[in-house]
Amino acid sequence: MVPYDDTWPELFRQEREVLSESIGEYVKGSIEHVGSTAVAGLVAKPVIDVMVGVESLAASRDAFPILKRLSYCYFPHHADVMHWFCKPSPQYRTHHLHLVSFRSRLWMERIAFRDYLRGHPEVAAEYGKLKQALAQRYRFDREAYTDAKKTFVRRIVDHALSREAPASG
Repeated sequence: MVPYDDTWPELFRQEREVLSESIGEYVKGSIEHVGSTAVAGLVAKPVIDVMVGVESLAASRDAFPILKRLSYCYFPHHADVMHWFCKPSPQYRTHHLHLVSFRSRLWMERIAFRDYLRGHPEVAAEYGKLKQALAQRYRFDREAYTDAKKTFVRRIVDHALSREAPASG
C-alpha cells in the first residue's frame, strides 16, 4: 500500500490510448480506470487497473495475441465474468487489465463503486483505513486480503446501485 500518486491518472490515460489504438475494434463502450488508483487521495497498491468493455468474452479472445505483444500476461482468474491480464509480468505488475462484457453486472458494480468513492471522500477515507489494516493483517495472503474487503465493497456497491435506480411510480 502506498499513498495516492498524482501520476496515476496520466499513467491510465497513456495506457488507454495504447489499448484504444491496439484493440479498439474489440472495445464496446469504454476503457475505464477502476480500482483504488482511480480514486484521488486513496491509498493503493501501485498498479493501474484498467477495465475494457467488450461485446462478449468469447469475441474478445481474438485480442489476446495483440495484448501479449503489449506485454500483457493472461490468467484465467474469474474467467466466467472477465478476462484478466497483468503487465509486464506476474512477478512485477504495473497494470491489471480486465476485459469485461460491457454493461454486465460486474461492469456496473465496478463503475458504481469507483464513482461512489470519488463522490464521497469520507467513504473513500474509511475504505483506505480498512485497506491499510487488512494489508497489515494479510501481508502475505493476497486472496485473504481481497476476501476481507468484500463486505465493505458489497455494502457500498449495493448502496450506490440503489441510489442510481430510477424512482418507481
